[in-house]
Amino acid sequence: MPSPLTIVATFVAKPGQERRLLEELTAMIEPSLAEEGCLAYHAYTDPSRADRVVLIEEWTGAEALEHHFTLPHFKNIAAVLDEILAEPFTMRRLTDAPA
Repeated sequence: MPSPLTIVATFVAKPGQERRLLEELTAMIEPSLAEEGCLAYHAYTDPSRADRVVLIEEWTGAEALEHHFTLPHFKNIAAVLDEILAEPFTMRRLTDAPA
């Protein structure tokens, strides 16, 4: 059985693109949650930095995440991010710590 995977992705918008970044990332929630293997998908804003959005995602495993990367809604957001990010986004892949 695959090990659950948590993703923490951080995005920083170009000046003037803060609202669009939040809207685009929020639009990813519903289709992502509908995917088999997606356990959670949440967007968070930083109250001290309007240009920053953090996504925390939970997947059943790496295979489910890799499938997510092939879907139209992900390909669409990837193209949009190229236009509106001030810097490349960061993505951390985390697994449960051993007991």
